[in-house]
Amino acid sequence: MKIAVITGASSGMGKEFVLQLDKRESFDELWLIARRADRLEQIDTLTSAKVRAIPLDLCDPESVGVYKNLLEEHKPNVKVLVNASGFGKFGAFEDIPLDDQLSMIDLNDKALVAMTYMTLPYMQKGSEIFQVDSLSSFQPVPYIGVYGATKAFVLSFSRALGVELKPKGIRVVAVCPGWVRTEFFDRAVTDDTIKYYNKFFDADEVVTRALSDMKRGKDVSVCGASVRGQVLLTKLLPHKLVMKIWCKQQKK
Repeated sequence: MKIAVITGASSGMGKEFVLQLDKRESFDELWLIARRADRLEQIDTLTSAKVRAIPLDLCDPESVGVYKNLLEEHKPNVKVLVNASGFGKFGAFEDIPLDDQLSMIDLNDKALVAMTYMTLPYMQKGSEIFQVDSLSSFQPVPYIGVYGATKAFVLSFSRALGVELKPKGIRVVAVCPGWVRTEFFDRAVTDDTIKYYNKFFDADEVVTRALSDMKRGKDVSVCGASVRGQVLLTKLLPHKLVMKIWCKQQKK
């Protein structure tokens, strides 16, 4: 049974990956993971492949065990894994509740590592892993500090894993967009701490670029020439200066 596994599949980048992967190739099933079961079930009407809705909160260790049991029961051929679950909180570090800070680490990093680790034994040559990351992964980001740090982890982990898996013919891409129009901001923004958003992209643009970069053998996918220019500058400029520019944009 050939399947694709997509976390965070109920909305935003995750949902867009579902739709584009379904159009790109034929799967026996799409295993869609998110907290909202009703939303997952609605996606079934939008795809040609059969949808297996798996409502799980990946911050809960028991949910990870449920996924592991499903793999052991069905022993699928996982052609694609997309780790798109994640969230952020904008604000000064001391103003964001500790539970939210730790939950970002749990979901953005620990759950991503767990999903990748458990899925790998069911992947073969030609399989693909998309780790949904962020432009924030390339630099320290005051007032989005913990979120940016979790994404820096994803970038480093994904690049290293890609090297390890290359002899097996399994490819890994870290998808690092800038601002994307999704429901992410409904949870991330609670005040006006972050004021400046230079450019927004749509989820379909980012996913289209990611699929293309995977085919081209890239290990990092960055959508938009302006964003790629920004990434280059973060590599050339001292981090103190990069953070100073960011804070000036946010009027800090």
